[in-house]
Amino acid sequence: MAKTNVNVLILNWLVFVALLITLFGGAKAIVICDIDTNKLGSCNAAMTGKNPPKPSAKCCAVIKKGKLICICGYKYLLPTFGINPTKALALLKKCGLKIPPGCRET
Repeated sequence: MAKTNVNVLILNWLVFVALLITLFGGAKAIVICDIDTNKLGSCNAAMTGKNPPKPSAKCCAVIKKGKLICICGYKYLLPTFGINPTKALALLKKCGLKIPPGCRET
């Protein structure tokens, strides 16, 4: 059991570092949960601000390719990038996707 927790922590740390490199280093695209991180920019407006606008068709196309349960495992990292997890989960609904059980905002 302890080894599993260590493996999860290491995986989470690697994903976090990869996201930082992508966002700030102009690195090549990284695919996380079947989503190309370079394409997530089309969703920024729909996940930030006081009253985010409806997501674009391009944004929804990017999100729909992702493995939602995998994405939910990283929702705690979203504030690091200025994304409100509640707004990100609302984005899923706005794109016509169902939020997986266990992924709901607490």
